[in-house]
Amino acid sequence: MRIFTRILAGVALAIAPLAAAAQGQDNVTTFTLDNGLEVVVIEDHRAPIVVQQLWYRAGSADEPAGSSGVAHFLEHLLFKGTETLEPGEFSKVVAANGGSDNAFTSFDYTGYYQRIAADRLELMMRMESDRMVNLQLDEADILTEREVIIEERNTRVENDPGALFREQRNAAQFLNHRYGVPIIGWRHEMEDLDLDKALAFYRNFYAPNNAVLIVAGDVTPDEVRDLAETYYGPIPANPELGERMRPQEPPQTSERRLTFRDPRVAQPYVIRTYLAPERDPGAQETAAALVMLSELLGGGQTSVLTRKLQFETQQAVYTSAFYDATALDDTTFGLVIVPADGVTLEEGEAALDQAVAEFLREGVDQEQLDRIKFQMKSQQIYARDNAEGLARRYGNALTSGLTVEDVQAWPEVLQQVTEEDILAAAEMVLKRENAVTGWLMEAEVSQ
Repeated sequence: MRIFTRILAGVALAIAPLAAAAQGQDNVTTFTLDNGLEVVVIEDHRAPIVVQQLWYRAGSADEPAGSSGVAHFLEHLLFKGTETLEPGEFSKVVAANGGSDNAFTSFDYTGYYQRIAADRLELMMRMESDRMVNLQLDEADILTEREVIIEERNTRVENDPGALFREQRNAAQFLNHRYGVPIIGWRHEMEDLDLDKALAFYRNFYAPNNAVLIVAGDVTPDEVRDLAETYYGPIPANPELGERMRPQEPPQTSERRLTFRDPRVAQPYVIRTYLAPERDPGAQETAAALVMLSELLGGGQTSVLTRKLQFETQQAVYTSAFYDATALDDTTFGLVIVPADGVTLEEGEAALDQAVAEFLREGVDQEQLDRIKFQMKSQQIYARDNAEGLARRYGNALTSGLTVEDVQAWPEVLQQVTEEDILAAAEMVLKRENAVTGWLMEAEVSQ
């Protein structure tokens, strides 16, 4: 009887995650430590693996003017030593225990993560909490790592005309907001990053009351709470940390256009981006409609732009529409066309405009919208098999002004979008006076 009972219990444990996934639920528990650290636990007991992610509500858009790139610079520096770890030892310990680790910087956040066997979680928490407050840097660290990030800029930006073009477009789109400054930084400001700038950013933003700890995998909330209280709990909050106040954009009243020429350009294209609202806590409906609009216009082989411009008129070899809904402040909605051979950029832009105008006149194909919603629902269920991806979904949202409830409501908000919602969102956003239009071209041939 005891054996039979254990078998039934095992079956129940195996079925529970599947049932939750089928119902569109994440097995999530949240709590906040006394020092302000927000903790999210995502249980998944199907494999003895755990992911720890520590997200700071501090990205490149939170940098002081004149110090562009310091958020990304500090991300690199956090792999230097602490009072208990030698430089580079953090990653060596993770690897020696069979895990992997890395970090990432965006406009709105900086994050650090480890993926490792569940019984090594305590070790990861001990090391991660250590470098939250005990980072040890000297001038040699600064000089060495500054050369690393400058070389990274050389490789990823200076050697890529598309990346240089993107920087100029973002700067034209955001005249006053820090989203117009590249995450990696302007080169002339990167060259002036020093120990004082790095430590000032670290001491201001790297505090428990400015962080979100996400632990996903084979753990329980009680286990995580005990470990978090032990290792993160003693770290004092930063009482001087204020609200995230950023310079905001003035109203845009005229279209901005730019042409970027570079002899390395192999494939010219046209891209237009419009200022657009982001997902707001408790009010995600407009953002959901814009997600659906981007999918309808450029989300795949059956999308409007692909069907009309690539298959029917054959004026393009590639088209796309994109929208990043998750941001702390206003984001962008974009359209792209890569003209076919013999089609000029001017003709390609006109064809793009015509296709979008026809879509707005004709309205939404309900079958296509239903198909997109079904695909999204399937993707959301399958995504629960990836603990790291699920953790990133919550971390991205929580450091961009959203709540756990917003994350959990988002799939249903998407499913409730109607044709009227989509057309209203398109009418609100797709205004030329709200846009930046860019042409990427080969350099002119000198006579």
